[in-house]
Amino acid sequence: MSEMLSSFVDCMSVNYLASPAPSTGSRSFAGIAFLPIVSRPASQVTGGEPANRLTSNLPLLMPSAAAQARYPLTQGVNPWLVTFSVMLPTFMEVLDTAIASVALPYIAGSLSASNSEATWVLTSYLVANAVILPASNWFARRFGRKRFLLTCVCIFTVASFFCGAAPSLGVILLARVCQGAGGGALQPLSQSILLESFPIQKRSMSMAAYGLGIVVAPVIGPTLGGWLTDTFSWRYAFYINIPVGILAFIMITRFVHDPPYIKNAKVGAFDNIGFGLLMVWTGSLQIVLDKGQEDDWFGALWVRWTVTALVVSLLLWIWHSWTHPKGLLDLHVLKDRNFRTGCLLIAMLGMCIYITIAILPLYYQEILGYTAFTAGLVVGPRGIGSFIGSPVIGILGSRIDNRKLMTCGFLGFGACSFIFSIINLDIGPYTLLVPITLTGFALSFVFVPMSTLMMSTISRNEMGNATGLANMLRNIGGSIGISMATTALIRRAALHQTELGAQLGPSSMVLQQKSRLIGGYLGQHLGAAQARPGAMGLVYGMMEQQSALMAYTDIFRWTALLAFFCAAAVWLFKKPIKYGPPPPGVH
Repeated sequence: MSEMLSSFVDCMSVNYLASPAPSTGSRSFAGIAFLPIVSRPASQVTGGEPANRLTSNLPLLMPSAAAQARYPLTQGVNPWLVTFSVMLPTFMEVLDTAIASVALPYIAGSLSASNSEATWVLTSYLVANAVILPASNWFARRFGRKRFLLTCVCIFTVASFFCGAAPSLGVILLARVCQGAGGGALQPLSQSILLESFPIQKRSMSMAAYGLGIVVAPVIGPTLGGWLTDTFSWRYAFYINIPVGILAFIMITRFVHDPPYIKNAKVGAFDNIGFGLLMVWTGSLQIVLDKGQEDDWFGALWVRWTVTALVVSLLLWIWHSWTHPKGLLDLHVLKDRNFRTGCLLIAMLGMCIYITIAILPLYYQEILGYTAFTAGLVVGPRGIGSFIGSPVIGILGSRIDNRKLMTCGFLGFGACSFIFSIINLDIGPYTLLVPITLTGFALSFVFVPMSTLMMSTISRNEMGNATGLANMLRNIGGSIGISMATTALIRRAALHQTELGAQLGPSSMVLQQKSRLIGGYLGQHLGAAQARPGAMGLVYGMMEQQSALMAYTDIFRWTALLAFFCAAAVWLFKKPIKYGPPPPGVH
């Protein structure tokens, strides 16, 4: 922690020279040297002109030799400024996904669309996002990583404006496709830049900063989205991206630089076949996951044909990417054991994260009747846990075997998910405060060591290729997890309702007693004729509520089992290599 604070203080401090005399030295701010201010002798001053008048009001900027020696990986720029610069757009992109999901009912009502049609606002974004993710490495090498990152930030920011100003459903869908295309590359580009900005000994701290943005953003998204929607309008859920995007563009322009291997990279022609196959199978997957439950999955003819297209295009894409390593995505990086294990775990981690993020707020809203904003406040402490855990793991990551940290993180997450499975209808807003907070803390102990371990044996030249594939698998795992959880909620609720209904026959003593008590109360207010039908309706409503509650507990138990399985699979990683301390003065 002291090293992190000292680096940050160094990057934000500047020493001013007290003497007005000319100097041949240079002063630096954030590793960027300011050429000395040249003053003219008093003999050359006329007309009462101050003796220290500057010959130039704008000092030239150039990296100093000292800054280059201290920060060689970032070309003289303090790596924590690079971290903040690239995490701004990444945080904005992840936050926007969570905010938009809260505003869907309001979007549907404002644009005269059904709730089913409004879900395409999410689907269109995810499809474009998934297509661009693995292609980001080729675009970064072809056009320059910094230039491509700036282009993505511009596209995302401009598309956010058109999303907020959309007058119809068709316009917002088109804007969301553009927004997904611009936002898809932000995560892998940011991750690869962060990994290359720090020496291997300090990569855990860079991944802690990255994990803070990735984990906290989906947590505070529902709360922020609910507040913006209730206080202003759903359009401000998109407008909020504009100032953040402008600030990110300025900082990336100022502090981020391409390394030599990116500047000198020679890439082949664009892989049209690989990109086309990628679009087909990712698009088919997202459509089936989002719309399959509405049409009874394989009971619908279009689902069967779409799944056929998905399987065929996926197999062809794998074969093409394996036999054409210089194409859009090189799958030979999966030969690395650590990266292969990390891809498996990060897909399952995506399932765990998005299941809890999507299901827990729904429980508070649908079962307990909380508003969207209130439910967001209840689950908000998860972000506090992540905020606390990220700097802790940044310190422990370089001192303790990362496999042990990940095991503790998955076990803690699984234990909290199991606690969620014993909830009932009598809980209050503070009942799950501790397990919700510990969930965020445990996720920090999973994401940061996993990112460090799976990338520790990847060369710098393959870093962009690997991060694009890893982020794509995390998104796909999250999509599959949400779809499975949504389907299980509907079907398990129906199953539990059938089982409970079998115990509430006309001769059931429990049913007779409850209906008689409720009927006696309703008869005093609605009359004798409406007492029995009203009583049976209320009993049926209670049965539905209990059935839904049991379905939610089933989902949380399955999530806990998945987390426990991941805790065991962590040990497929190779034992991490212990590196010596960096040279003195190098950060």
